[in-house]
Amino acid sequence: MSEPIKHLKKLGDLSTEQIMSILNLADQLKYEQKHGISHPLLAGKTLGMIFQKASTRTRVSFEVGMYQLGGNALFLSSRDLQIGRGEPIADTARVLSRYLDGIMIRTFAQQEVEDLAAYGSIPIINGLTDYAHPCQVLADLMTIRERKGSFKGLKLCFIGDGNNMANSLIVGCIKVGMQVSIACPDAYQPDAGLMAWASQNGQFAVSSDIAAMVKDADVVYTDVWASMGNEGEAEQRKQAFAGYQVNDAVMAPAKPDAMVLHCLPAHRGEEITAAVLEAHADEIFEEAENRLHAQKAVLVMLMR
Repeated sequence: MSEPIKHLKKLGDLSTEQIMSILNLADQLKYEQKHGISHPLLAGKTLGMIFQKASTRTRVSFEVGMYQLGGNALFLSSRDLQIGRGEPIADTARVLSRYLDGIMIRTFAQQEVEDLAAYGSIPIINGLTDYAHPCQVLADLMTIRERKGSFKGLKLCFIGDGNNMANSLIVGCIKVGMQVSIACPDAYQPDAGLMAWASQNGQFAVSSDIAAMVKDADVVYTDVWASMGNEGEAEQRKQAFAGYQVNDAVMAPAKPDAMVLHCLPAHRGEEITAAVLEAHADEIFEEAENRLHAQKAVLVMLMR
């Protein structure tokens, strides 16, 4: 039995057992939802959703997830909250803790998530920061296990910007026993501290040699080259990542049955070709669906 989970700030805070407990519950909730078995496990509970970054999958999946669990979700735009007009995050945390049963925040600075957890008295869920995207990686791991049966002996290669996705994939995959390689330009590597941790705790490699990193990969993962907040660097990044597109040639060194995953939205013709994306559309959009099930598991474990 794993220790209770208080918050989902980043995957580094969770043990392997806690991650596996979330995935196991996600599988159960997905099965029940597909078979029409209602599970109002959070009846009467309310989740506040703070958005300082735009969202499709995060907003819809959390809102629908709370509805399916019998609870309510409140959309809280930073434009509508005093937090957007200078109220300290500590005060916001203490006030919202008296109204809500949990908070999901999608924002820029990881410190905002940490401060909400430090000053609030309710569970805090990181819906995305510039540092981490734990909810997405839980859905990714769920999808990989569904398709491959287990994590044992698997290798994931991430190609592109060493961003929040790369950071969280490194931690999540290492914790469940997968091998991880990152193919990226030297100037766009993931967080140095996380790479050092990965090298000490699992099989990890990072290099600008794409073919070497992709070799024998069971899962190839990519993301947009210019994430939210990097739009002003779009042209610079297109040049820096030329050659890092996931296409048939880049996929060639991977295993013949390799999966391709993308956290979406995808820019066809940039980080991935339309042909590769469509060839792997079933797994990519199953991955998107699994945001719903994985996050429901997180909600139940934190708020029930």
